[in-house]
Amino acid sequence: MNSVSPKKLLHSKWTAANPTKREKHFLITEVEYSEEGTVIHCLMEAVMTRRTFPIAWQELRDSNVWVSGWR
Repeated sequence: MNSVSPKKLLHSKWTAANPTKREKHFLITEVEYSEEGTVIHCLMEAVMTRRTFPIAWQELRDSNVWVSGWR
């Protein structure tokens, strides 16, 4: 289980544990917070292809899918 802080999400780097379509390295490019400070929107971008997609930040905790940093 990865340790993920919602306050440190923006510009954090992630590696896919099982890369597909040459997309291995990812970057969190956009995070939107509510007035209470909870994450309401998180956008991830593939470094190689520049494809962006929304992701629930809690999914980053699964170490079977995501590895913190670029490896």
